[in-house]
Amino acid sequence: MKVLTFTSNIACNGCVSKVKPFLDELEGLAKWQVDIEHPQKILTVESDELSAEQIQEAVAKAGYRLEEQ
Repeated sequence: MKVLTFTSNIACNGCVSKVKPFLDELEGLAKWQVDIEHPQKILTVESDELSAEQIQEAVAKAGYRLEEQ
């Protein structure tokens, strides 16, 4: 399983709930979580199939941005 990490502007649980449907619809995404307590709001994604760009595009549809670490 490949683990990708991103810094984000997903700042609160409300933001997480807005991003959730877009990430949950991605085929091949095993697990994801956002550490909203971390100053850089780290999104961690586990997937063997998805690229960083695909994840960034899904989050962008929800109105948020990611930078791969």
